[in-house]
Amino acid sequence: MFYDFIPFLFIAPAFCFGLITLVCAQRFFSRKAKDSGECPPVTILKPVKGVDEESFENFSTFCVQNYPLYQIVFAVASSEDPVIPVIRRLIGEYPDVDIELVVDGRTYGPNYKVCNLMHAYPKAKYDLLVVCDSDIRVGPRYLQEVAAPFYDPAVGLVTSLYRSPRVPTVPTALEAMGFTTEMIPNVMAALYLEGLSFALGASMAVRREALEKIGGFPALVDYLADDYQLGNMVHRAGYRLELSGYFVESVMKCESLRGILSRQLRWARTMRASRPGGYLASGITQPVPAAFLALFASGFSLSGWIALSLLGVSRLCCGLVFSRFFVRDNIFPRYLWLLPLRDILAFFTWFFSFLGNRVVWRSHVFRVLPGGTILDLGKKT
Repeated sequence: MFYDFIPFLFIAPAFCFGLITLVCAQRFFSRKAKDSGECPPVTILKPVKGVDEESFENFSTFCVQNYPLYQIVFAVASSEDPVIPVIRRLIGEYPDVDIELVVDGRTYGPNYKVCNLMHAYPKAKYDLLVVCDSDIRVGPRYLQEVAAPFYDPAVGLVTSLYRSPRVPTVPTALEAMGFTTEMIPNVMAALYLEGLSFALGASMAVRREALEKIGGFPALVDYLADDYQLGNMVHRAGYRLELSGYFVESVMKCESLRGILSRQLRWARTMRASRPGGYLASGITQPVPAAFLALFASGFSLSGWIALSLLGVSRLCCGLVFSRFFVRDNIFPRYLWLLPLRDILAFFTWFFSFLGNRVVWRSHVFRVLPGGTILDLGKKT
């Protein structure tokens, strides 16, 4: 009789973690946002390389902010970059917005995005800096939402959650599902179980004094996960990090499953190097190995299949609740049938992250070193 309970012991960590993330998300999303009414002037720094899906439309959302005073600085490394005509069109269509373009190809380390930020930084007029990825789209209240927590001088950085409500293909649905069923639940658990000590690169607002206290953008140029490092360094410098409940949208383009898996592996290996202990321990919350161990330990008996079914139903319910009520990305229930495949891909990405240290980013091959620093091995052939 005792052996009948063994399969349930194997699924317990993943099952309980799912429940914990639901509780943490309910607590976070039911809180009332504080609005001090203050709107400090903001500089938005946009490091850009190449044209993303709907680049002009994405950039335009930053030009129609319901905010009294802000500046946008685009930074590009090459005068031949195809995104430059898009930015010049933006400048022409929004003449009342303070927009500046910096073109500078100098490099100071292997993270070329951070090099762009280093070129943009001298043009920043204001002391509240917002860094956003080029494929991000925002609503008109975005700056109000991310600037509001800075009324408290203890706050050094505010980061935002992101979602992808528009997915053109099944592979992109698999990636967007990862935001909803893995990234956001993990952030919720981290926020309430250990406190926020990292940032999410889609949107980061930081005080100039906090940035300069950690050594500025040059302190990040040797890291691939510059977003994680920026948040962690500001946290270790004594500032508090805040997570905004205001979602930004990551706009996805049609992409092959191979390209998406390569990006997922890059993220996984970067996080493994940045947080080796925590990343290794996250394996016990993976539902796929838990289900397999439950079946194997039971000898594929009825108790093992019941444990697997219980875990599967809990995963489906958690995913549905996050998608429909917390994230509101409209991915579920339409793509609910893909969740088992998403979980399988997540496990193999986690597993293969330990079998190498090379990643591909922006057509370059990098070696990820202990601690998260990187070495550029040259262009991908």
